[in-house]
Order: sequence, then structure tokens, then C-alpha cells
Amino acid sequence: MLMKNKAEDAAQQILQAFAEPNDLPKPIASVFINRRDGSPCRKWTWRNQLIVAINGCSDARGFRQWEKVGRQVKKGEKSFRILSPLTRIIDEEESEKRRVAVYGFRGTPVFGIEQTEGDPLTVSSDSIQEWLHNLPLREVATEWELSVEAFNGQGGRCLGQYRHGKGFALCVEDLSTWCHELVHAADDRNGKLKGSKINQEVVAELGGAVLLTLLGFEHAADLGGCWKYIQQYARTDNEKALKKCGEVLDRTCEAVSLILDTAEPLRADVQTVTV
Repeated sequence: MLMKNKAEDAAQQILQAFAEPNDLPKPIASVFINRRDGSPCRKWTWRNQLIVAINGCSDARGFRQWEKVGRQVKKGEKSFRILSPLTRIIDEEESEKRRVAVYGFRGTPVFGIEQTEGDPLTVSSDSIQEWLHNLPLREVATEWELSVEAFNGQGGRCLGQYRHGKGFALCVEDLSTWCHELVHAADDRNGKLKGSKINQEVVAELGGAVLLTLLGFEHAADLGGCWKYIQQYARTDNEKALKKCGEVLDRTCEAVSLILDTAEPLRADVQTVTV
């Protein structure tokens, strides 16, 4: 109950700031992730890299690709599929040139490195992995058995994604996106990630800002970006956007308090071990 009261207080302060949108800071520019660890999948489309990340894998390849680097798919492992284009050559009579045309897609089976065994991979270090490991409240994702992976997603349609029961995929190095997706997961665990897409997104965006404010990351809470995001989803004027926030305020605070309630005993355990 204490955590929910704190979440409600922080949410009210944020809503008060939203009531005077001219005083809000400009949205923080997104810093896109660029993983450079030598894996062939880093050259795949952002959509296929998202598929890899959302399946909880840090690297993925086809069966034969893994064999070429001395690794074998473990017995009984099931593949997941990326989208490979179907192409054909078209002769252009007027220019007497040939071009490649995409006429569809097919699913190509791949396996994550976690599904393989064999020789260790010799790739360059990936600082992104350290960033993912040190995310605030990362221990909550671990407790809920949800993976956290990054993908090269510049030019894509999403900055992050949560998949029910699987994990998170992030393509930007900003805490607001991470907390947005974490609130989606909490909303899901509360049995409320359903119904109106607008409500889901307002809960996640407002909840992420509340979380970061409570954690002391006021700048990363990005209130300017949060308000702009909510306005876009609400597709309405300031007054109605604020009303939409009010409609889902209790649900938002329930999601935030679940995250904090989960994190508190985990952090207490760490402090006990440290002492």
C-alpha cells in the first residue's frame, strides 16, 4: 500500500506538470542502439532483429550457420522464424536492364545462441550487454523470468517491445523506453493488458515517468516526451488527454507499485549478502 501511495503522489505531480504543458522540457532525442559484436544477424532488417530480441536471444543463426562456427543446435530445441524475402529477376524492356523484385516473404527457421552448444564465439566485446545488465529494476525482469535484449532498430516503427511471458526488446539507450515496457509487463501481470490500445499505452508511458521520478531519474523521466506521446495516442486536445490520464491513474499506480513491491525484497537480499 505504501508503494502505491508513493506512486499516486508522483503521478499527481506529473499530471500537474502536464496541466501547464508550456513549462515542460523538450522531448529527449532517442539514442539508437548499434550492436557491433560481429554477429551476422546484426545485418538483418530491424524487424528480423526485433524477432530475435523478443524471443530472448542475443544472437541467432540458421542451423548450418551455427555449424560453420563450430556450434550445434541442442537436441530437442525448437526454431523460431524470421522473414526472408522471395525475389525474382525482372527484365525491363525499355532500359534493357534487370532488377530484383520482392514478391513475398517466407519464414526461415533460426536458433538462438542459447539453444546451441560447442565452440565459444570469438566476437568483439559488446558494451550494450553491460548497459542491459545495469538497467534500473533489471532484477524485476529476472524475477519474472523475462529476458532483456537489444537490437539495431534505427528506421523501425518501435523503440521497444514487451512480449507476454517472453521478455523485452529495446533499440534505444534510454531509460524511459525501458520503464515503459516494464510497466506493460506489470500491467500484464495484473491481468489488465487488454482492451483499449490507447489505455495500454497511456498506462505504460505515464507509469514509466512515475517510476523514473520515484527512482530519482527526473531527467530520464522525459516529461516532455511523455506528454507528447500521450497526446499523440489520445489524439485529442490537452484537456481530454489529461482526462484520459485520470481515467487510468489507478491502473497505472497499481502497475508501478507491483514493480516496486517486487524490487524491494530483492534489493534487501542483495544488501544482506553484501554486508
